[in-house]
Amino acid sequence: MIVDLHNHTPLCKHAVGNIDEYILNAIKAKTKFFGISDHAPMNYDTAYRMDLNEMDKYEKMVREAGQKFKNECEILLGYEVDYLENFMDERVFRRKVDYFIGSVHFLGGWGFDNPEFIGEYENRDIDDIWREYFRCIYELAKCAKFDIVGHLDLLKIFKFLPKTDIRILATDALKAIKKANLAVEINTAGFRKPVCEQYPSRALLEMIYELDIPITFGSDAHAPGQVGQNGEICEQIARQIGFTKVVCFKNRDRFFLEF
Repeated sequence: MIVDLHNHTPLCKHAVGNIDEYILNAIKAKTKFFGISDHAPMNYDTAYRMDLNEMDKYEKMVREAGQKFKNECEILLGYEVDYLENFMDERVFRRKVDYFIGSVHFLGGWGFDNPEFIGEYENRDIDDIWREYFRCIYELAKCAKFDIVGHLDLLKIFKFLPKTDIRILATDALKAIKKANLAVEINTAGFRKPVCEQYPSRALLEMIYELDIPITFGSDAHAPGQVGQNGEICEQIARQIGFTKVVCFKNRDRFFLEF
């Protein structure tokens, strides 16, 4: 992938390896713009994210890596921020970064992508869960804090798919994304999960193309070996749908590259 903006570090407490290993694998994958966007601090689910006092360390680490590898790959700095009402920390949004990825991992207090809590799917109507999820995506877009929407249909991770056509369920959220001028990432991590496909699905990507919403790419790597995995497949899917350009960010300004 020429652009790969969604990757993590051990500071999030559930990734392994050092930043140089991630970047070396990105270079092997012929990535020209490689983004580190670790889980931002938040006073919720703190076992899976960096602490507030680690942001300086994190940003220094990424910027130093950028200098080290500047002749081989441009390293970009971001944060993946959970959209969770009343828990997002405004101090995160004041940081000088290249981009913010907004993601939904929680519906209320339920971490729906955590296998520890998979049993909750059996306690709710599946279409109601999907409606709630896309309502959160809609609100994420409206809040005007982000540049990229992360793994748009993450809720499918364990193959609990809606009975209603997902295109109907996602329509309002996608329109809000378009209105907010956000990009949507094609995230390769779904191939490593039970659903075994990229986020978002081909059906949603076709809607994204029709709405002229820009795309970007992300490995969502939590280990060096995951960098670039299935990237060629995702690029091929994007081309088949009609995409020819991918968006990238620097200092929160976006620019496009052909792929």
